[in-house]
Amino acid sequence: MRNSIKTAKRIVIKIGSALLTNDGMGLNREGIEQWVAQMAQLKKNGIEIVLVSSGAVAEGMARLKWKVRPRALHELQAAAAIGQMGLVQAYESSFQKYSFHTAQVLLTHDDLANRQRYLNARSTLRTLLKHQIIPVVNENDTVVYDEIRFGDNDTLAALVANLIEADHLIILTDQAGLYESNPRENPKAKIVHDAEVGDDRLDAMVSDKGGHLGRGGMVTKLRAARLAARSGSSTIIASGREENILNKLMDGENLGTCLMAAQTQVTARKQWLAGQLQLAGSLVLDKGACKVLQGKGGSLLAVGILAVRGQFQRGEMVSCLSEQGIEIARGLINYNSDETVKLIGVSSDKIESILGYIDEEELIHRDNMIITVVT
Repeated sequence: MRNSIKTAKRIVIKIGSALLTNDGMGLNREGIEQWVAQMAQLKKNGIEIVLVSSGAVAEGMARLKWKVRPRALHELQAAAAIGQMGLVQAYESSFQKYSFHTAQVLLTHDDLANRQRYLNARSTLRTLLKHQIIPVVNENDTVVYDEIRFGDNDTLAALVANLIEADHLIILTDQAGLYESNPRENPKAKIVHDAEVGDDRLDAMVSDKGGHLGRGGMVTKLRAARLAARSGSSTIIASGREENILNKLMDGENLGTCLMAAQTQVTARKQWLAGQLQLAGSLVLDKGACKVLQGKGGSLLAVGILAVRGQFQRGEMVSCLSEQGIEIARGLINYNSDETVKLIGVSSDKIESILGYIDEEELIHRDNMIITVVT
């Protein structure tokens, strides 16, 4: 079940508060140095990494000398604002030792619920990865309110895995993995090394009791694994205190708990696209474009467009029609209808000169398209 991680090219790594802050005693700089060294090695091996890091609130609490996590939202937000400074500074200085740079990315639930902002976040993260930058993602605690919080960084990490279509999500915690029963209550509890993420028996094994710094226990990690599986990402839950844990996991060692997604990444993505029934508009393609989509599985370029029908926004689902009106594909468009009209028959290298900017070279990327008729 773990062999697939050996070929992973893009992963999301989430590190929890208890690990990052020495259980509330300030930033665990020694631990950060060790995890960064491992991530730097993975980067040098050609693996793209997005880091979802807890610890801002806990670091802020340490700086303010607060022993108990506050309940008032404004106090939590103040602690987060203070703690973010130390947290990001620690990552940047550590990664620079290996000639890598980091970028801070703060997200809210609205950023991922709104399709336009979702695509903007996706494009930003992909651009950072393209330039060999390690994005350090956290919830934007200073501006969100209770009703729109992710609730925990396990959930945020899973949504980021969906966002960038990661091969795997790795959750590092202070536990060795998911146990058959709570190891704090049953010292003889056995660890679950491998399981299908949808296995109903897992629900009875998890506990919702988290530490005093976090916002959830193993139950949030199971929920996150199931959320990540929607885009075909499998999840590994493992101890961040295990020496060289990231490299060991990427080598396929039997550590922690591996929760396998039932579907491959491609299958899950295509099924999601197929389920998007509401079409915002349509594009009429020339014969060459139809041939590329159906025969070669390529992306749709503006040069192959003959006509644009309907009004749509970036990120909405549009239908791709042959000159005879037969739908051959549908997918998520990278430009709105007014912009697409201006790009009819235009080669990709002219998009920026016509629109004044360029988001993507393709009108519809092949990863965001499903073929409906094959000839």
